[in-house]
Amino acid sequence: MQRVIKTMIVDDEPVARQILREVLNLMPGIDLVGEAENGTEALRKILDLQPDLVFLDLQMPPMGGFDVVRRLSGTHLPVIVIVTAFHQHAIEAFEAGAVDYLLKPVRQERLKKAVERARDLVGKPREIVRSLANIASVKDSPVPNRKMAGRIGRDYFLIDLDEILALQAEGELVWIVTAQRRFLASQTLRSVESTLGATCFQRVHRNAIVNTNHVRQVTPLASHRWLLTLSNRQEFVVSKRQAHNIRRLLHG
Repeated sequence: MQRVIKTMIVDDEPVARQILREVLNLMPGIDLVGEAENGTEALRKILDLQPDLVFLDLQMPPMGGFDVVRRLSGTHLPVIVIVTAFHQHAIEAFEAGAVDYLLKPVRQERLKKAVERARDLVGKPREIVRSLANIASVKDSPVPNRKMAGRIGRDYFLIDLDEILALQAEGELVWIVTAQRRFLASQTLRSVESTLGATCFQRVHRNAIVNTNHVRQVTPLASHRWLLTLSNRQEFVVSKRQAHNIRRLLHG
């Protein structure tokens, strides 16, 4: 039997919501559980209704679709299909990780194809959270609130980069360290480093990357080594190979 997909529509235009609603109500396996007309309402209803799939408009004052994705939280995160009248924004979101995008006015056949793509992803939390983290990284604003995907047990989370104190490798595992908890990352440390690019995160050892904004103390050790103490009092020894990065940090 085909799995029923709990679906939600988020758009500030009543006509746009009506078009999607009428077509989705005719599709088998779709349970339209709710609608929202702005980002704030969308976040509340996504948390309350826990939809599997959300059709999300990008242009919604004052909180657009990208900002909605950046603020998503909880253990049941939806598949996102972007809906927009602007082709370039749709392409950027799709290339970043959206399962699909729809250009307004939405055509019925195109909507059906988007639903089928989403159906393949529903029930795969690891793939969903990585997709959302990538969408959240799209630079549609001067200071995007980027996120990283992490897991505790069977639950997946989106973690703000500002909350991350360090990333630490232990064998094949990579841990995302925050002030209160540790999450299991879905990428290698090398992949994480390349994803972060030119940010406040700095490699200090082959097994560790730290958020320099959370460094509270730098103590010199013997043999050109340094000891970093983070805001949670966790300590990291800087390798000789990475010592020049810490000297640059000290001198601004």
